[in-house]
Amino acid sequence: MINIEEQTAETSGISSTHAEPVRTVKVNNCRITLLGTAHVSKASADKVQELIATGNYDAVAVELCPSRHKVIVNPDAMAKMDLFQVIKKGQASMVAASLALGAFQQRMAEQFGIEPGAEMRVAIRDAQAAKLPVLLIDREIGTTMKRIYHSVPWWKRMNLFAGLIASVISKEKFSAEEIEKLKEGDVLESSFSQLAENEKDLFHPLISERDEYMSARLLKETQENNYRHILVVIGAGHLNGMAQQLETQSITNPNERIMQLDTIPPPSQWRKFIPWLIVALILTGFVIGFMHSPELGTSMVIDWILINGGLSALGAAIAFAHPLSILTAFLAAPWTSFNPTIGAGMVVAAVETYLRKPKVGDFNRLRTDTTTLKGWWSNQVTRILLIFIFSTLGSAIGTYVAGFRIFEQLSSS
Repeated sequence: MINIEEQTAETSGISSTHAEPVRTVKVNNCRITLLGTAHVSKASADKVQELIATGNYDAVAVELCPSRHKVIVNPDAMAKMDLFQVIKKGQASMVAASLALGAFQQRMAEQFGIEPGAEMRVAIRDAQAAKLPVLLIDREIGTTMKRIYHSVPWWKRMNLFAGLIASVISKEKFSAEEIEKLKEGDVLESSFSQLAENEKDLFHPLISERDEYMSARLLKETQENNYRHILVVIGAGHLNGMAQQLETQSITNPNERIMQLDTIPPPSQWRKFIPWLIVALILTGFVIGFMHSPELGTSMVIDWILINGGLSALGAAIAFAHPLSILTAFLAAPWTSFNPTIGAGMVVAAVETYLRKPKVGDFNRLRTDTTTLKGWWSNQVTRILLIFIFSTLGSAIGTYVAGFRIFEQLSSS
């Protein structure tokens, strides 16, 4: 038996006409109250506090994943990050994107005078004070970002990352239209809002999948626990989608659906072989060149080293790497390009980390430094991430440029 009740909790927020929408869904013997919040509104935080204080709920669910929850309850967690392990595991780009999202939050905090996500902090604080369990129902941010990455065609991925960086370091104030969007979404949707308009590739993993994921998590909780009434604190943009999911009972097996939505789509089989095919073609070019004449073969090898190593070193230099790190990029890129499992950026960033180990202060300043372009280069943590990205990108470009140069020499010989 499922029914939905809808009401509007009138409050004063950023806009005098803004209100926190509330919908109650009854799933069998459990009532689920969905509170749609504005992540930049003090009124939303006040409404969360008001509802929990009624004592009507025996659990509070929040639109947070374990990683985001950890940052809220332990703000110093970022300072304990093992940067070398991040690089080794190939997570540098993901961490850079997460820092960009954090910078977007800081921009909102500076303009609106309230920490974005304040309603989540209030929900956690007041639920713990009332000895109520806090349910983390959102999907891991890393998984969501990876599914976004895999849903976007490869030729759009650099634009996606560049657009995200550009949006968070912009000095422009949020417009009236952007403020309205912020009232309806959350930090993730807001950060990608300029890129997500009319982009189904982004909308599905960013919003629709998370509606379904959070609904499945709630259904799982109602099946495994004897909760009578759960308060769910979510961005207002998720309200209708989640209410529809719960009302229609479209999720018949919550555990199975959660596993499906947690899965990272594997890359296409042909993409796995492309890097190795390029390596094979280049090595074949070298063999043919030396068979034609030692001078030609030697010329091709020199071009390969100068172009591949040079562009990777240029990328490291753009990120203001240590001179020895730049030299490492030049020497490592021509060789790591023959092994797609080891990128030049990994080697260069590891050397930079050894030569200029980030200080505690660098980690502590991440929130403020990432809001400016200068900060990304002056903070040693973000600079190492940039060195990894730019030297990797330089080597990748160098592989193709040098490859074309090799076959140009073969065709003209």
